[in-house]
Amino acid sequence: MLTATAAPQTGPRPGIVRVRLDTTAGRILLALDARRAPKTVENFMAYVDDGRFDGTTFYRAARGKKDSKTGFIQAGIRTDARRILPPFPLETTARTGIRHLDATVSMARAASPDSAGGNFVITIGPAPQMDARPDFAGYAAFGHAIGGLDVVKRILALPSGGGVDAFKGQMILKPVKIIRAVRLDGKAKPTNQPRAWLLTQAG
Repeated sequence: MLTATAAPQTGPRPGIVRVRLDTTAGRILLALDARRAPKTVENFMAYVDDGRFDGTTFYRAARGKKDSKTGFIQAGIRTDARRILPPFPLETTARTGIRHLDATVSMARAASPDSAGGNFVITIGPAPQMDARPDFAGYAAFGHAIGGLDVVKRILALPSGGGVDAFKGQMILKPVKIIRAVRLDGKAKPTNQPRAWLLTQAG
C-alpha cells in the first residue's frame, strides 16, 4: 500500500532535477545534480521519461557487516534486455566531486567502469569505498534522496537471501515494486526507443 512518506516538496533549484519514486513501500524523493553529473542524470532521466523504471523493483539490500542499519539498496531493470538503453561513459566522483555520503544516489555497474545503465543504488550511511581512487574507477554518484528516507531504511531491513558472489545473501525475498518514477522538474525527454516490455505485457 502506497503511503505518502516523502518530505514536503520544495520548489525546483537550478541544475537540480527531482524525481519521485512511488513504490509499494512508500514514496522516495530524489534530487539529481545535473550540473556536476550531467551525463549520469541524462541517462537516469531517459529511463524515467520513457517509463523504463515503472514496474521494476528494489531487489537488493546490502547491509553493512559491522552495522546492519547501514549499506545500500539497489533497484532498476536488472538484466531486462527489453528495457535497457546504451551504457554511457562513467562520470567518476573524482570528476564530479559528488561523494558517496548518506542517502547518495549512484549508478550500479558491472566490472567495466562504463557499463552503468538501468540500475541504481541509494546509500544508507557513508560509503567512501564507492568513491574513485587512483587505483579504482569508483561509481557514478549523481544525487541524493531528500525524502522518504524512512522508506529507504525499511527496504534495507527487509529479509534477504540467495544471490551469488557479491550478491550472496543480499537479494530481497519479496522485492519492493516501483509503481512509477515521476519527473518533477523540467520537460520530459523520452528517447522514442522501442518499449518492448509494454508489448510483452499487452500480449
